[in-house]
Amino acid sequence: MATANVSVNKPTTLSEIFHDMPPALIKELERLEFTTSYPSEAVLFVEGQTPRGVFVVLRGRVKLSVCSRDGKTLILRIAKAGEVLGISASVSSCAYEATAETLEASEISFVKRADVLRLMHEHNHLALWLAENLSHEYSFTCREVRNLMLAESASGRLARFLVDSLDKNSTPQQPGRMKLGLTHEEMAQMIGSSRETVTRTLATFKRRHLVEQNGATLIIRDRMALESMVPA
Repeated sequence: MATANVSVNKPTTLSEIFHDMPPALIKELERLEFTTSYPSEAVLFVEGQTPRGVFVVLRGRVKLSVCSRDGKTLILRIAKAGEVLGISASVSSCAYEATAETLEASEISFVKRADVLRLMHEHNHLALWLAENLSHEYSFTCREVRNLMLAESASGRLARFLVDSLDKNSTPQQPGRMKLGLTHEEMAQMIGSSRETVTRTLATFKRRHLVEQNGATLIIRDRMALESMVPA
């Protein structure tokens, strides 16, 4: 019961995301959802806030980030269409662990926490689906923390980020090209570095003909060289 595999730019629906659920449950979810269109940089929920419910990304991208006491921000991941946010907080009734903010114009569906909990009690399918998604999120977070710890150099962390992003965002028709849609500041927050370091490292990659940038499109010219910078 994995999250729906949908295109970043293609709008999806609750029925597509929960396609393997009983029809009665899907109908109930569609009755309870509130769908809203958000502009870029709209905040869905804030780290430490009391959970109100879950947010389902139907279109667009949402960044999930945490902030330290000294104001440093780390982006945990970028959620795309088909992903459900705020599950852990809603189920445990603990505060939201991160801040969710749209990276671009997005369409988000919202289901109240009380309705989510009720449906979990009434439908084992939904409870299992949410548990599996929580497990995937936990595994992903562990991998990211491990990668940040092992990649001691900024160039290694940025190289890993670019290779991973290529795998997620490229198409079979253009295997070496991708549109990241992230600023240097946001890339720095993804790898636990500074904007200046990312800008300087990218410039070095370009001089070495490892990558090329045409507007918003990033082209990976030498994937093997980037992979060689990443610790095993």
